[in-house]
Amino acid sequence: MMMREPHAATALPASSLLQLIWLASPALPVGGFSYSEGLESAIESAGVASEAAVAAWLLDQLHITQARGDMAVVAQAVGAWRQGDMAHVRELNDWVLHTRETSELRLQTEQMGRSLADWLRNQHQGDAARMPAVQALAALPPTYPVAFALAASTTEASVYDVLLAFAFGWAENMVQAALKSMALGQSAGQRILARLAQAIPEAATHALALPDGERQAFSPMLAILSARHETQYSRLFRS
Repeated sequence: MMMREPHAATALPASSLLQLIWLASPALPVGGFSYSEGLESAIESAGVASEAAVAAWLLDQLHITQARGDMAVVAQAVGAWRQGDMAHVRELNDWVLHTRETSELRLQTEQMGRSLADWLRNQHQGDAARMPAVQALAALPPTYPVAFALAASTTEASVYDVLLAFAFGWAENMVQAALKSMALGQSAGQRILARLAQAIPEAATHALALPDGERQAFSPMLAILSARHETQYSRLFRS
């Protein structure tokens, strides 16, 4: 049975469910498909050379970096946006920027954040109630987790459900990066995605429970591989 927040017992309205699906879709025009977050470098030089190795790498990344970092930011930022707490929004956004350990990883969160802010501006044109928040986001400048949190905060979804959508969108992009970087095949990709989907509820629960003071972005191997990727001779992805 899927784990849910204790207070989220009622069914999610169709409009909110569809909005989460939309935000998690690889078709969302934020450029997520152009990043591998160090995976391409790991395939090149760290022995990530099989279906099992890719699955293990991405599961570790889900629990070590996503759940303890970006997903925890999203969890806090959704509440901050809903409460209009811009001081907390800025603190979270600054934390994301200051914890990116390579220029590639910072480029990714900044570019995707700007693109999602542009998408939100287009979606909410003429909406006097929502445009002030979109304008405040664009002025930060935005990072992707904080921008995603604003996009999801306008739904009736629980924070837990928002985290599921955020993590699944990340997982789909990462599996596609693996398929483009090595000879795996679609069936292998679907098996990897199934393993990630099974692990995402636990990661979401972990992220939801983390207070601000316990977030972390300590992943030295990922940082090393991202730095190596910046000068990798042959590459498909921007990071």
